[in-house]
Amino acid sequence: MVFQNPENEEIRDILVKAKTIAVVGLSDSPARTSYGVSKAMQQAGYRIIPVNPNVTEVLGEKAYPSLTDVPDEIDIINIFRRSEFLPDLAREASKTNARIFWTQQGVYDVGAAAYLEQEGFTVLMDLCIKVAHSVLVGSSNK
Repeated sequence: MVFQNPENEEIRDILVKAKTIAVVGLSDSPARTSYGVSKAMQQAGYRIIPVNPNVTEVLGEKAYPSLTDVPDEIDIINIFRRSEFLPDLAREASKTNARIFWTQQGVYDVGAAAYLEQEGFTVLMDLCIKVAHSVLVGSSNK
């Protein structure tokens, strides 16, 4: 299977319609990329739900140990974990109400993407959500 991200127009639609982003691997350290990207998305108007068993709160939001522990609706699952964790995270994501699975730059697994697409997900990989939002939506729409 050759994986390809959706076209820019579909990515823009995803970002415009989404309200809640569950961020897997979100650190409470401001020095970490996950924190900076999530803070920027929060400032752009999204609700951020931290998913990390090692923290209790990040960016003023209660953290959950796993995706399946999140009681709220999730529009986008954004992954800040290494590629080798994607197969397990894909299986976990399939048990949620989310249908968008987005991995950050450098995070990629074709098998996980194929599995998720069979489960009805739209998959975006190796793409920074903050950069995509900045380019495709900008600060005026959220």
